[in-house]
Amino acid sequence: MSLDQNRKINGVISALPTPFINGEVDFASLEKLVQFQIDNGIDGFVVNGTTAESPTLTKDEVKKIYQVVKSKAKNDKIVILGTGSNSTKDTIENTKLAAELKADAALVVVPYYNKPPQRGLVEHFKSIANAVTVPIILYNVPGRTITALSLGSIVELSKIKNISTIKEASGDIGFAKELKSALPADFQLLSGDDGTYIEFLKAGGQGIISVMSNVIPKACADWTAGVKLGKVADVEKDFNRYKNFINSMYIEANPIPVKWMLYRMGLFKSAEMRLPLVAIEKSLEEKVQAEMKSVGLA
Repeated sequence: MSLDQNRKINGVISALPTPFINGEVDFASLEKLVQFQIDNGIDGFVVNGTTAESPTLTKDEVKKIYQVVKSKAKNDKIVILGTGSNSTKDTIENTKLAAELKADAALVVVPYYNKPPQRGLVEHFKSIANAVTVPIILYNVPGRTITALSLGSIVELSKIKNISTIKEASGDIGFAKELKSALPADFQLLSGDDGTYIEFLKAGGQGIISVMSNVIPKACADWTAGVKLGKVADVEKDFNRYKNFINSMYIEANPIPVKWMLYRMGLFKSAEMRLPLVAIEKSLEEKVQAEMKSVGLA
C-alpha cells in the first residue's frame, strides 16, 4: 500500500546509494545496507535520488531497486522515489511510475541546466502535481541545480493538495526560518544538508533526507529524537563530535566518499562508481579513514 495522504513524511530518511559490481547493481549489498539502517532506527528511504547516481540508472534498474527496498522496508518505513528531471514531460512519466509502484511520495528536484524563471518552476511543479495523486516532495538544491525555488514560489505551491513537503538543501538556515514562518503549520520541512541538520531542527524542521544516515543511522535518529524532547544542548555536543566526519563525506562529490565508507564498513562489496563519477582519490582515503575512526566506525 502507498502512504496515506494524511501521514506526514518526516524523521530520518536515507538517500540510498547504489552499490555496483562489475557495472551491475549489487542487490545483495543493497539489502544489507537497508537492513542495517532498519535495525538502527531509520524512518525511511529515498530510491533514485542524487546519492543513487540517478542519472546513470536505467528505468528497469530503478524499478527493481525500488521493489527490493520496499520488500525489505515493508509498510513500516517510508519509501520515496526520486523522479525529477529538467524535462516536465519526463518528470511526469517518472512520477507516474512512482504512483504505479505505490511509492509513498515522489522526490522532484528543481529543473537543472535549463535555468527557468520562477513562473516556469511553478508551472513545472503544478503540472506534475496535477498529473498524479502521489504526494510530491519539492527538492530545492541550488548547489546542483543553480536555479532555486523562491519563498513566494514555495508558498504558492504549498496550496496544492499533494504538495506538502520540501527537501530544503541549500544549507541556509535563515531561509529555513522564513519557510517555517510563511508555510502552513502542517507543511513538512526536511533538511537536505547534513552539516546544518541540528540548526535546521532548531529552526522548526521535522527531519532530513540524508547521506550521513546511511553510515550513522542511530546517531541521526538519536539527534532527531533528542531535539524533539528538548535536549538540544546534549544533541549539539554530540553532533559537534561528528562535524569533521560529516565534512569528510563531502571531500569529493557525493556519493563517492559515502560509498567508500560503506565498503570499508563491510556493507558494500565494492566502492565502484559509474562514469562520469569515479572512485575516491587514493590520496584522500587515509584522511577519510581517520575521520571514520574518530567516530568509532573503523
